[in-house]
Amino acid sequence: MNRYALLLLTLCLTLQTVNAQEEILLKDYRPKSIYNIPKTVVEKAKFPVIDMHSHDYAVTDEEIRQWVKTMDEHGVEKTIILSMQTGKAFDSIYAMYSKYGDRFEIWCGFDYTGYEEEGWTKKAIKELERCFKVGAKGIGEIGDKGLGLLNSRPTPAYGMHFDDERMQPLLKRCGELGMPINVHVAEPYWMYEPIDQYNDGLMNAAEWQIDVEKPGILLHAELINTLETAVRNNPGTIFIACHFANCSHDLNILGNLLGTYENLFADISARYAETAPVPRATKAFYEKYQDKLLYGTDMGFEPSMYKTTFRILETLDEHFYEHELFGYHWALHGLGLSDATLKKLYYDNARKILD
Repeated sequence: MNRYALLLLTLCLTLQTVNAQEEILLKDYRPKSIYNIPKTVVEKAKFPVIDMHSHDYAVTDEEIRQWVKTMDEHGVEKTIILSMQTGKAFDSIYAMYSKYGDRFEIWCGFDYTGYEEEGWTKKAIKELERCFKVGAKGIGEIGDKGLGLLNSRPTPAYGMHFDDERMQPLLKRCGELGMPINVHVAEPYWMYEPIDQYNDGLMNAAEWQIDVEKPGILLHAELINTLETAVRNNPGTIFIACHFANCSHDLNILGNLLGTYENLFADISARYAETAPVPRATKAFYEKYQDKLLYGTDMGFEPSMYKTTFRILETLDEHFYEHELFGYHWALHGLGLSDATLKKLYYDNARKILD
């Protein structure tokens, strides 16, 4: 091989190496903060905590015992289990978790079976009352991502939304029974945007994308309207809009509702990564609506999960990542909430609803 051929081969191999180094997929991007700034580990919440949004993640007695141990270690007094279930499935979950006394409170779902048939509402109320007698203290998580009320079991209610007249007697009865309703409407706004180079939340958006062209689907603003109608028409019923009502991109939307309706609260579960990148605006929102916000997790029961949420809420740490819990590429920042706000967020606001 002459020296010119050798030089050409070396150049080709070098270019291939450079190209290989440049081909990093966004889904594999795992940056590590290089900044020499405070890194705070919060082992236990500053004040007692009630977790207002979790699910039956633990499926054995041993797992539940471990969960209780983890709660003790991190200052969590009680966890609300949003079972979404009715019938025997609810009874089974209730029997498993109720053995641990006041550490868990189990909420049921709505039974939509036969929702298109005449007389369905009366049947649904009957099952609601049965679950209440078993021990259900609330309803949730009841969800509508655009196609209807789909995430209550065993039957999804395609095409029926929160503001449907068939739902009205059921929502009213919850208020009469003193059962709050945890409501999931819409999804984060990135999921409605095109999956392209301009999408700010691309990695999560691609996984949870909403098909905005699907016939009959309600989009973000329309779903918020269905929530507002239900809240307005049922002043005697407490509603909890979970995940900031999926208004992380514009918390003013939620703020206007919280400021208008006394019977509406919001939980912060599973939207830490969506709000921590904008700490000043988010902190201002927490402080302004400190009487209407509820701590929640919705991310399992690992110790690291609790510590991450406490770090975001309590500290002033800057530019840190949490790749295991969250799917975004953004750096997170601590909010450094005031003690008065933390007490209400962690505990006092929940007590107003549960007592």
